[in-house]
Amino acid sequence: QVQVVESGGGLVQAGGSLRLSCTASGLSFADYAMGWFRQAPGKEREGISCITASEYVIYYADSVKGRFTISRDNAKNKLYLQLNSLKPEDTAMYYCAADRLPGSTTAHMCMADDNYWGHGTQVTVSS
Repeated sequence: QVQVVESGGGLVQAGGSLRLSCTASGLSFADYAMGWFRQAPGKEREGISCITASEYVIYYADSVKGRFTISRDNAKNKLYLQLNSLKPEDTAMYYCAADRLPGSTTAHMCMADDNYWGHGTQVTVSS
């Protein structure tokens, strides 16, 4: 079935930057909304940024707005998240996700729990 794989996490100082990448197989990438979630230990998984397939409707959680940028390259079947001005509270496991159905025109998947999930990449921000 669908497989989602993310990469690019690591250890970074506060104020630093990282870029996460994601690929998805088993689906027509250019037809699916994609997104990024994160989960810190003891906390709920939260949708932080999602982007639709063709109209590029974008959602950002308030906690990352102005610091993170989501983008996609449908020709390369790639999803990215640029993380700038990182803070210790950004420390979490970051998950890439694909929407369950193609053709979504909203970023509702950022509030969904039935997406196709990657296994996560760890981002740790030191103070």
